[in-house]
Amino acid sequence: MSQLPPAIICIGRNYAAHASEFGHDALDLPLVFFKNPSALTGNGDPIVIPEVCAHNGPQVDYEGELAVVIGKDALDVSASDAMAHVAGYAVANDVSARWWQTHGSGGQYSRGKSFDTFCPMTEMVPAATVPDPQDLRLTTRLNGDIVQDTSTADMIFPVATLIEELSRGMTLLAGTLLLTGTPAGVGSARDPKCFLRDGDVVEVEIEKVGTLKNTVVIHWD
Repeated sequence: MSQLPPAIICIGRNYAAHASEFGHDALDLPLVFFKNPSALTGNGDPIVIPEVCAHNGPQVDYEGELAVVIGKDALDVSASDAMAHVAGYAVANDVSARWWQTHGSGGQYSRGKSFDTFCPMTEMVPAATVPDPQDLRLTTRLNGDIVQDTSTADMIFPVATLIEELSRGMTLLAGTLLLTGTPAGVGSARDPKCFLRDGDVVEVEIEKVGTLKNTVVIHWD
């Protein structure tokens, strides 16, 4: 990516089935965390798992998500006006190092979500080409096998609600990326667990938005 966004704001547990697969109830308010903008990488670029993730066993996971690109500064925006602040949409993968997410940083998510290349994303498609961001099929494939398959209609907090809530007292600067959460089917919730390995290919497809494809690279294994 030639220009980094001012912020990458992410939402956790925004699909009830994903919350449930980890034993959590649905939340009354969005679970918010940030990814370091330097984690951003492009479609077709490798997901390079750093050696720091070698500790505490295999742990790096995929999370296919719809990304929203904020087109103009948003502060205290109502849900009814929220979509006027959206420039477009992209397909993202919120790559996550689970031990670092849950144990390695005092319970804060950002460290485990922010290693370099841990935010692959497609180029943006204009908002006008996506009539309803809450009516899109999202499918994630790992080495060709479907591991996530749902509709964005299943979001607990839809895009307009997220923009309303996040912009309360906090300006969402133009260019900010909003990752709207991942559905059920992540590798760390499977039995047996399915963490990313060297050579794995992760594809995230969202209808009307595009397909994101990245190969996993591990140099230290």
